[in-house]
Amino acid sequence: MRQIVLDTETTGIDPAEGHRIIEIGCVEMMERQTTGRHYHVYVNPEREVEAEAITVHGITNEFLVDKPKFSDIADEFFDFIKGAELVIHNAAFDIGFMDSEFARLKPVRKTADHCGVVDSLAIARKKHPGQKNNLDALCKRYGVDNSSRDLHGALLDAEILAEVYLLLTGGQTALSLEAGSDEAGGEGGIRRLGSDRKPLSVVRASSEEASAHDEFMALLAKQAGETVWDKLATKE
Repeated sequence: MRQIVLDTETTGIDPAEGHRIIEIGCVEMMERQTTGRHYHVYVNPEREVEAEAITVHGITNEFLVDKPKFSDIADEFFDFIKGAELVIHNAAFDIGFMDSEFARLKPVRKTADHCGVVDSLAIARKKHPGQKNNLDALCKRYGVDNSSRDLHGALLDAEILAEVYLLLTGGQTALSLEAGSDEAGGEGGIRRLGSDRKPLSVVRASSEEASAHDEFMALLAKQAGETVWDKLATKE
C-alpha cells in the first residue's frame, strides 16, 4: 500500500474565511516503510498571514512573496498524492484546506474522491482516551525525537508523524513479510545472516546448577508424578 503522510501550514484556521495553504509537506511510505520520496513546497497565499499563525509556524508574508501560487503547483501536488492513502493528524483540518484550494481551480477535485484518508489523531484518541494526543504528546509517549520542532513546519511534522504513526499502529517499522521481499540486505526484506558469521556461544550449566536442577526435578516428580521431562528422557 502506498501511503502519504501529509501536513500543511496555513494563513489561519478556517478556509471558509478565505484562509489559504502556505506550506505542504508530504512523506511517502510503501508497505509501512518510508521510501525517501517526499513533496515539499511553500505557497504564496495571495493574502496576508495572520499574526497568530506566524507565531505557530514562523512563516512570514515577506518570505512568501516570491513563492508559487497554489494554481502553479496544484497539478504536481495532485499527481503526488493521487491514489494514495493519506495519513494526516487532524485530517479534517488539512483536507478542508486542500479541498478549498482545489475548488478554486478547474477541474474541481475533491481529495476523498482520489485518495483514502486516515486520521492519526482519531486513532490516537481511541488508543489513548482522556490523554493529550497532539503530535508533541505522542512523540513523548512513543519516544520519538522532536527536539528540532521549535516551530511547526509541514515537512518536519510529516516526517515526525510518519514515525509516530508506525509506532501508534503497531510499531512494525523495519520488517516486511511481503512475498518476494526476502532478498538479502534488501530494504524492508528479511535479513539473511551469512554462513561465515561467528557461531553463537554455548553456555552450559555448571555442576552445581545441574545438581540443583536434578533435585528440583526429583521433587517435582514426587509431587506431580511422572513429568514431561521424564517421558522425554525415557524416549531418549
